[in-house]
Amino acid sequence: MRFISTKVHGVLDYLAGALIIASPWLFGFADGSSAQWVPVVTGVVLLLLSICTDYEAGPVKAFSMSFHLSMDVLAGILLAASPWLFGFADDVYMPHVILGILEIGAGLMTEKVPYRHGHHGVQTGV
Repeated sequence: MRFISTKVHGVLDYLAGALIIASPWLFGFADGSSAQWVPVVTGVVLLLLSICTDYEAGPVKAFSMSFHLSMDVLAGILLAASPWLFGFADDVYMPHVILGILEIGAGLMTEKVPYRHGHHGVQTGV
């Protein structure tokens, strides 16, 4: 079920990207390890993706919303699995898992067509 509008998703994108980047400092694992750098790099990539998506919050409009949402899901899976993929689960894993699951959820629950593209039953020429 997709109930998050692309406009709301755009706001969430920038907030989530900043939160993911800041998470090592907010949750106390900013130690220069992969535990720190995985969310920082993931957050930067998500912000760049948001800037380049064809939706209300994207000034560049190079990528489709469907591509963006697919990348959200993939980034969320990577982030959630990263403590085990990169071997730091014994030190920290909850922020990565929680933020990853939220990213997956946003990707799966957001509408695929921005409002300005005639979605939501908007009639033209009436």
